[in-house]
Amino acid sequence: MRRCCEGVGLPCLFKGVGMAGARPPRFLLVFDFDETIVDENSDDSVVRGRVLPEQLRQSPREGSYNEHMQRLLAFLGEQGLRAADFRAVYENIPLSPGMAELFQFLSKHHELFEVILISDANMFGIEAKLRAAGVRSLFRKIFSNPASFDRRGFLTLGPYHSHKCLQCPANMCKRKILTEYLAERAQEEVEFQRVFYVGDGANDFCPSGTLTAADVAFPRKGYPMHRMIQEIQEKQPGAFRAAVVPWESATEVARYLQELLKRKC
Repeated sequence: MRRCCEGVGLPCLFKGVGMAGARPPRFLLVFDFDETIVDENSDDSVVRGRVLPEQLRQSPREGSYNEHMQRLLAFLGEQGLRAADFRAVYENIPLSPGMAELFQFLSKHHELFEVILISDANMFGIEAKLRAAGVRSLFRKIFSNPASFDRRGFLTLGPYHSHKCLQCPANMCKRKILTEYLAERAQEEVEFQRVFYVGDGANDFCPSGTLTAADVAFPRKGYPMHRMIQEIQEKQPGAFRAAVVPWESATEVARYLQELLKRKC
């Protein structure tokens, strides 16, 4: 079971960081990708400036968005886009404001934070961008839809998993992923004093509901995750247990975490 750092002797643990044999306190930091790490929806980035057939111009109102993207990527393959073209697009998507500074902070304090990424984008695009930004090594695990190139050279996409959550798209429930990850790490005797969740979308609201009063949700200010948290706080006070720290620049996230380390809690 995860515990808040109050009463578990964290000042002593922090004091021991860097000493041989000392086990530092562990915090889990969870990132979304689209419009969180990067400042765009990567699915939109790959079609920008391209003429699409009518049936592919808008996201489906009914059915699976993941399946829609499968069809869209097949169309782009037919138009001649190959691995190098997709890689160039993903590598050039800009980071969100302040994200480079947040990554610098996490790199400096890598022994204190375990970092994972949960995204409904695709593995190829995420890996390409993180490697281009020089931050792939910060992430212990990436959870996203599988993507690879087939014999034709087309980028193909699959669903991540199946689940029974009614709030999430059929191909991915981030709550299920986060819950299973925490259970897996607990079996490995890794207990996190706090979990931090940085996101923006409606599909980030579902996993943030698993956070405890010791944890912190960092919703991007004015985006769906932020609005949904505000709504539940108004309608059901106390139902959303985690502290909420909205951000416009990721430097605000870094600043919050820096202050936490100074307090040693």
